[in-house]
Amino acid sequence: MQLGLGLYRHMLTRDNFQFARQAGATHIVAHLVDYFKGGAHNPDDNQPTGTPRGWGQAGDPEKLWSAGELRDLRQAVEAEGLKLEAIENFDPAHWHDVLLDGPKKSRQLENVKTIIRNLGEAGIPIMGYNFSLAGVCGRTTGPYARGGAMSVGMEGPLEEPMPHGMVWNMVYDANAPKGLVPPITHAELWRRLEIFLREILPVAEEANVKLALHPDDPPLPTMRGQPRLVYQPQLYQKVIDLNPSPANALEFCVGTLAEMSAGDVYDAVDTYSRLGRLAYVHLRNVHGKAPFYRETFIDEGDVDVPRVLRILKQNNFGGVIIPDHTPQMSCAAPWHAGMAYALGYLRAAVQGLVPA
Repeated sequence: MQLGLGLYRHMLTRDNFQFARQAGATHIVAHLVDYFKGGAHNPDDNQPTGTPRGWGQAGDPEKLWSAGELRDLRQAVEAEGLKLEAIENFDPAHWHDVLLDGPKKSRQLENVKTIIRNLGEAGIPIMGYNFSLAGVCGRTTGPYARGGAMSVGMEGPLEEPMPHGMVWNMVYDANAPKGLVPPITHAELWRRLEIFLREILPVAEEANVKLALHPDDPPLPTMRGQPRLVYQPQLYQKVIDLNPSPANALEFCVGTLAEMSAGDVYDAVDTYSRLGRLAYVHLRNVHGKAPFYRETFIDEGDVDVPRVLRILKQNNFGGVIIPDHTPQMSCAAPWHAGMAYALGYLRAAVQGLVPA
């Protein structure tokens, strides 16, 4: 197992690459979507929560991530002794009608194919994504973690419908006509995912890139009146069964799995790591179940993190683990302190592994 660090777009700097290396990480997972553009959100170093209008404004629909800029990022990461393991999340500006089954769907499927080919050309092996209409929404921020540390949680469900021009918790068209995105069925969302995988996975195989699906966060059957895909652990198997391609992989989020109302997080880790489908792992700790939960420090929640790591080792998982989120610590550098704590804990736990 390798230890990595996830960085938002504005945090992809030499200083933060050096911080990651100093804290014991060997890999970077990079976000190229700017979640903090033109919306209400937490301080830039914290994870965004936003408002019912989402995180903010999506990017430029005409500007895809080029092979050149992706290669430049990989080389900047490598210059600090690290490896660029994955890009996480497509920009809604590039694929909103793939999710919404809108009139630009065919063109935007080509956008995704181009991005995947560009990742392959740049030598980046994984593209993480979340196939969701409502996206990561409904979360709150408060002094939820030990010692009153600021963290993220959920105080109840969010079913306020989404307005037109919005998908995946971001605004892709600020001038969209008034009205609400009509709800769809779970069956229709699964149909859209199946078409997406059928179109994209052959391109991913050719490019030598894995397409890795994140479970729904928060994991509820519906959010904002729209259905969710992977809101219980067994639904990951349905994703695998939709398409046998070896490029059809999982962005495996232990914290989200632990928030699910059914199933056992350790059984899920064992099942899917045995299948060899884990592209990379998000590992954080939580207390409670959606829609009422709190993100905690890595050593204080409901998840027995060393047990998770032992299962991964026993099943020969050799990929990257990142602490996807962390509470903010009370100091001049809240995010850095929290991440250093999480990375140090995980590094020690991995080094001390013994068979389960």
